[in-house]
Amino acid sequence: MTSQSSEHQTSKYINRELSWLEFNERVLEEALDETNPLLERTRFLAISSTNLDEFFMVRVGGLHLLNHRAKSKKDIAGLIPADQLKLLLQRVNRMVIDQYTCFSSIIEKQLNDEGIKRIQPDALSDSHLSYLDDLFENELYPIITPMAVGVDASIPLLRNRALILCARIAPNTKEGTQRYVFIPIPGNMRRIQSIPSNEAFEYILLEDIVHRYVNRFFPGETVEEAVPFRITRNADLAVSEDLASDLLSEMQHVLQERKVSDCVRLEINHEHTSSMITFLQHSLDVQDDYIFSIPGPLDLSSFSQLTDVPSHDHLCWKNQRPQQHPDIDPTASMFDTIRKHDVLLHHPYESYEPIVRLINEAADDPDVIAIKQILYRTSKNSPIVEALKRAARNGKNVTALVELRARFDEERNIEWARDMERDYVQVIYGIKGLKTHAKVCIIIRREPQGIQRYIHFGTGNYNEITARLYTDISFMTCDENYGSDATTFFNTICGYTQPQSYDLISAAPIGLRNKLLSMIETEIEHQRQGRRSHIMCKMNSLADKKIIDALYKASQKGVRIDLNVRGICCLRPGVPGLSDNISVVSIVGRYLEHSRIYYFRHGGSDRVMISSADCMPRNLDRRIELLVNIENTRCKERLIDILQAIFKDNTDARRILPDGTHERISPSNDENAYVSQHELYRKSCEAAELHERSTRSTFEPYRAPTRK
Repeated sequence: MTSQSSEHQTSKYINRELSWLEFNERVLEEALDETNPLLERTRFLAISSTNLDEFFMVRVGGLHLLNHRAKSKKDIAGLIPADQLKLLLQRVNRMVIDQYTCFSSIIEKQLNDEGIKRIQPDALSDSHLSYLDDLFENELYPIITPMAVGVDASIPLLRNRALILCARIAPNTKEGTQRYVFIPIPGNMRRIQSIPSNEAFEYILLEDIVHRYVNRFFPGETVEEAVPFRITRNADLAVSEDLASDLLSEMQHVLQERKVSDCVRLEINHEHTSSMITFLQHSLDVQDDYIFSIPGPLDLSSFSQLTDVPSHDHLCWKNQRPQQHPDIDPTASMFDTIRKHDVLLHHPYESYEPIVRLINEAADDPDVIAIKQILYRTSKNSPIVEALKRAARNGKNVTALVELRARFDEERNIEWARDMERDYVQVIYGIKGLKTHAKVCIIIRREPQGIQRYIHFGTGNYNEITARLYTDISFMTCDENYGSDATTFFNTICGYTQPQSYDLISAAPIGLRNKLLSMIETEIEHQRQGRRSHIMCKMNSLADKKIIDALYKASQKGVRIDLNVRGICCLRPGVPGLSDNISVVSIVGRYLEHSRIYYFRHGGSDRVMISSADCMPRNLDRRIELLVNIENTRCKERLIDILQAIFKDNTDARRILPDGTHERISPSNDENAYVSQHELYRKSCEAAELHERSTRSTFEPYRAPTRK
């Protein structure tokens, strides 16, 4: 054990990067879990690969820059960047071994048994070869362009995370020298290429096809070696907002910089020679620790393509159709529905369609005079963006605050921001120095009694696609107190005015952390006065030192604390004298747990809030976020039920241990298995069915009995 590891172990806090890798290990465990359908396990393996790509681009990339600049500032666990990188790379190496053991020894063998077979190049039949000859000549050879390395060893620009074949060409004369050529594998073609088969779904990887025909690119020469590799570039490049008068152009500059940023990882197939690895390492300027020799196909994320293989639905989860909320009449206007009562939706168990319908109705309703909305991420062909454009064309005052710095969605956000501007939507490109992550839509409507505001607050993005995959909360209301707060909030951030005080919301970076700290302190006071106290929180990440210290203090004063943290957790639960009363669980299930819910018993008068923010310094200090107090009793009780279901989970949940590792929770001998995501969907189905029966007409038409 290194001294850095010892320092980390004795710290009150867990390093956030190591904690994230533990989360990705939990994702990988889902791929190993034989109770999950096989193609879903394949998807989890692919997700763990995608996650690791982003981890290198952002977290390792950022630490790499800090280390290069000789920065010695310690993290929350007392580690400087060099120490963190050493520990992370050790842990990543173990994870890569686990991933490929899972793929080669388990997943691929079981897929083969189910008739989904990857054909190796040396096992191709005559019919396969005939098919591939045509495919290569007609579809691959015309579009692939080899890129030779210059005589001065300068290399062409290589795309981040692209699969590339590096070919080593033998000298053509005694005086000549060997040369290297890069052959990019087309990124706009399916990597998994199905090939004709009478018995099963057989496929071959695109790079294996190119490898087989590699000599076609070099007539009269000898290819001594051809090996697939890919590089990962640093994507943690900051926007220089102090120097940029135009955030849009500066963001475009950052996107260009990412294309040529430092290589922070080189992955190469393990069947390579020392000559090949020496050439690539020197050309790409990669240190030994950042080179990964991969014992299988590179980029396991591509294997998610197998999940749409035809005739194998039995290897996937059964379709779960989002339910219609009992309070929403699909035949009635959303304005009428929200006027009757506040509405709280739990996605994906309940449909996201009412939010899309609300904005569509607003776009076409002649009484709607304005729409104000924050857009952080949305879908490629977003119906919400289309509705905002249509509303503007219909003469409504439409303002969209578009966050250009939504990581890895920047190009899409730039594209549809410009598209909205062409339709006269007033677009605001984020806020200088702060990333806008809050989720709110305000619709202003002229009604007989005067101006009425309809508000949607959410914990997730305005994306109807991910709303079927992520668990999130939507809250819709026309309560004037929420309307006043939301309007003041929106106008404050768009007009760069002084922060205001609110009645029912709190906003980062000014008041949100203080609100949570105040609620924790109030719970301590209730405990001191002999009243029962309890804190329940559900979030994606917990890394803020002030919040963690407040929770430690509450635990030491006797407050019971239950936390559900999907990903990063820098708090050490269950440490004697520090966090005895804190338990932390994490759930990685069918759906990505994304909602943020905060509960405080508050002396018996329950306080419940939903938020766009996790408890991380970036959310609380460098982002514009919202924390919304839910006042409606029914909505509040619903949120408490959701939290209780999550903490009751004894099958999908993992318990986070004091050292940051985890163990799976299993039902005891006298317990039934309880899977929170299954139960929450079942309850949504029951509520929808009960509502449908209660509203069905009693006087159905008479039908004579059928006679045989």
